[in-house]
Amino acid sequence: MSVRSNKLVIGIGNPYRGDDGVGPAVARHLKERAPENLKILEASGDCTALMYSWKDAEAVILVDALQSGQKPGTIFRFNALEQQLPAVVSRHSTHALGIMEAIELARIINRLPSSLIFYGIEGKNFQAGFGLSLEVEASMGKAVDCILEDIHSDIQHHCQVSCSG
Repeated sequence: MSVRSNKLVIGIGNPYRGDDGVGPAVARHLKERAPENLKILEASGDCTALMYSWKDAEAVILVDALQSGQKPGTIFRFNALEQQLPAVVSRHSTHALGIMEAIELARIINRLPSSLIFYGIEGKNFQAGFGLSLEVEASMGKAVDCILEDIHSDIQHHCQVSCSG
């Protein structure tokens, strides 16, 4: 019999657009080291699908690529309940609404989880094609370590500083 978890990690992105695939790649690596009762999903970033995915979760961690002009592979951590996500989190995808919109809509309709953390990993290459840049690939282990630290601690009260890749 498996133990239910109130904690959920969602790796967001498109593995066929270079570094945009880092969210799903982190999710797959996390599955190898995570506690058995942690729920881990891969998603495209569609607003309504994200809100549906976290509807039963108490604590949610989202992982996605971003492009802010920082060094590729840099890892950022934001408490999405306590601070607004930066504009660079806004995704250019085939969906009309993305992560920022999902969070704000969920806030308006009172459907946010008790804890919502966003990890952004600075990408380098978002061109069509499978595979991550060397810099982003090298930062994945650190991102998984940071997420596991959140999972094993009280996510809401974990430090608010960015992890460095």
